[in-house]
Amino acid sequence: MTGFNDTIIAEFRANGGRVTTAGFGDSLVLLHTVGAKSGEGRINPLMAIPVKGGWIVAASAAGAPKHPAWFHNIVANGEVKVETGDGIVDVAATVLEGDDYDAGWAAFTSRSPAFGGYQQKAGDRVIPVVRLTI
Repeated sequence: MTGFNDTIIAEFRANGGRVTTAGFGDSLVLLHTVGAKSGEGRINPLMAIPVKGGWIVAASAAGAPKHPAWFHNIVANGEVKVETGDGIVDVAATVLEGDDYDAGWAAFTSRSPAFGGYQQKAGDRVIPVVRLTI
């Protein structure tokens, strides 16, 4: 975990899920995964959009050329946990495809234009959108 993520996680937990750093507000969740190779627990703060029965998240990695490690972890084991300001819940992660993907990606780009820039920066890598279902 980076120092920046550590700061975000600490603020998230201290303020019941609200993070003022970088203007995140209440748009974040903490995704708890198990490392696909290491078997160690991992926590990643992610922008999440609430949807019926859970959330959607985007594996943007700010437009990096490779998917973030947490994405590989959920592909290896889709039973993960989401931490909100109200506690931790078990969720099932599903990578969206087709029309579901298009709708999910549109939700991210309309909520934050930065995601469109991330896709440009990522080049040929299609940024995955994942549904986290309670």
